[in-house]
Amino acid sequence: MIERYSRPEMSLIWSEENRIKAMIEVEKEFVLALAREKGLDKSEIAVLSSLKSARLLQKTKEIEAKTNHDVVALISAIASELNGKAPNLLRYLHYGLTSSDVLDTALALQMRESADLLLKDMDSVLAELKNSAKKYAGVWMAGRTHGVHAEPMTLGLKFASWHAEALRGKERLLRVREGISYGKLSGAVGNFSQITETLEKEACFRLGLSPEPVSTQVIPRDRHAEFIQALVLIAAGIERWATEIRHLQKTEVLELEEPFAAGQKGSSAMPHKRNPVLCENLVGLSRLIRSYGQAAVEDIALWHERDISHSSVERVILPDACLLLDFMLTRFKGVLAGLLVYSERMKENMDRSYGLMFSQRVLLALIDSGMERLRAYEVVQKNAMKCWQTKEPFRSVLASDPAVNKRLSKKDLDRCFDLSSYQGSVESLLARAGIE
Repeated sequence: MIERYSRPEMSLIWSEENRIKAMIEVEKEFVLALAREKGLDKSEIAVLSSLKSARLLQKTKEIEAKTNHDVVALISAIASELNGKAPNLLRYLHYGLTSSDVLDTALALQMRESADLLLKDMDSVLAELKNSAKKYAGVWMAGRTHGVHAEPMTLGLKFASWHAEALRGKERLLRVREGISYGKLSGAVGNFSQITETLEKEACFRLGLSPEPVSTQVIPRDRHAEFIQALVLIAAGIERWATEIRHLQKTEVLELEEPFAAGQKGSSAMPHKRNPVLCENLVGLSRLIRSYGQAAVEDIALWHERDISHSSVERVILPDACLLLDFMLTRFKGVLAGLLVYSERMKENMDRSYGLMFSQRVLLALIDSGMERLRAYEVVQKNAMKCWQTKEPFRSVLASDPAVNKRLSKKDLDRCFDLSSYQGSVESLLARAGIE
């Protein structure tokens, strides 16, 4: 991933040096499990932990240029460092293992570490959404369907909806964190022909992983695809929320506006511009992560017990998806923290539809008065269409209609247009969204 969209903590997790470090950790925990059986001195094994991953990375690259095999190159680099320091360990390093044992188990460590960082990011976003939902629980705005005024709602409910979705995203991430926390140390085709299940179980336990129940030469890639899909859905949620902010920042609407920093420029040609570039960026990055979801699913089907068609794909999509989502969550948190809310504009925009947002309340009042439903709908719709033509307030048009006057008193109509009557479920809906 380019530096522009990479944050240091996540970049470190997916660095080549950290990958080497994880692979060494897998090798170390395996020989520790093997130590009792082969009579290995644990002081020799401890030497593995003292090796410098940066130095090993450089040596591995040099050797890989000749061997064209990264794991063989790493084992050779480790061997050169251990030569003369741990002779017995050298004999049993990578004993009975195949490359994927180390690669897949180390990859699980990286994915789990990434999930932990993303969960922290999610908590930060959830906190901002919760605060906003509470803060704006009583700020009224037009609810819109098809981009058209529907019924009144509060801005707090909009944030509550986002909070509920973010909670589901976090729950999915927690599930897939468990789903990818599996190691595989079962040999060439996963049948334990050279080593025992006990060794795998002990080494995985030391690494905080569960043994893959039945592997081939690799851990089945449905686990990795599910991990990516969880990231895709979180990114899609951010895209939904960012798209809403963009719509509400349009000049004709201008109910919300993303932060615009002092000294920021919106256009090289038009000095007045304040564009929703942060949210537009989030929408674009979501598209990119979404494309990784398809690639991850296509990695599931490999030839027989394995091939490496998945490897080149994963070297791109796994780090990139984690880096992008980490960046997106952090950026979106900043958008929420600095979001500008124009409540007066929300009131102005509600008035632009002449009070028509209360049409359903009038419809139901007429039904409750004894009018047949289809007839009530015709009466309300006729008066609503008249408002669009004459630009008169809906309340006034209704009051002048004999069909309405026969059924509804002035007090009855006033109740239909009472905004506070829409407030009743706001508190309970916030609670249902996980906001107490």
